Amino acid sequence: MSTDPNDKWEQPDAPPPPLFIGQKERNLVKQVNDELIERVIGQSLIYYPVDIEFTNYHDLYGEAIEKTFLPPVRVYALIEWEGISSSYQANIGIDKVSSIVVHFHKRRLTEDQDLFVREGDFIYYGDRFYQIISLSEPSQIFGQINHKMEITAKCVKAREGLFDST
Repeated sequence: MSTDPNDKWEQPDAPPPPLFIGQKERNLVKQVNDELIERVIGQSLIYYPVDIEFTNYHDLYGEAIEKTFLPPVRVYALIEWEGISSSYQANIGIDKVSSIVVHFHKRRLTEDQDLFVREGDFIYYGDRFYQIISLSEPSQIFGQINHKMEITAKCVKAREGLFDST
């Protein structure tokens, strides 16, 4: 412990300037996330994007009557398996649904793989097909509103006969 009288802390008049995060820092974050997700964690899935141009949509409701898919793409992501839940529905019986949450690295998908995640697309993970039912973008890079870093997709197991990957 110093006994020097000049070695005393004084509160500054103004707070420090805000943290500056430019393109170089955002690129560093992207590079570190790419390496962690692909080389360290290594979870991958097969992504089946809907071909918007050739899919047959309903004129009034805008829903896809018959979906056409682009070629599948291998994607590295962080995947949480939420397990199997069951529920009882009157006149139908017991229904069991398994679900996953997929955390995609947004810049890796959009800039490097030219892939845009959408509701209704399908994912092959493990030995099952899942359909994306909802999307969110919960993470920003250092609080910068214009720089989202993650796309989170809630997915449920696709019913038998709903999706044919051939």
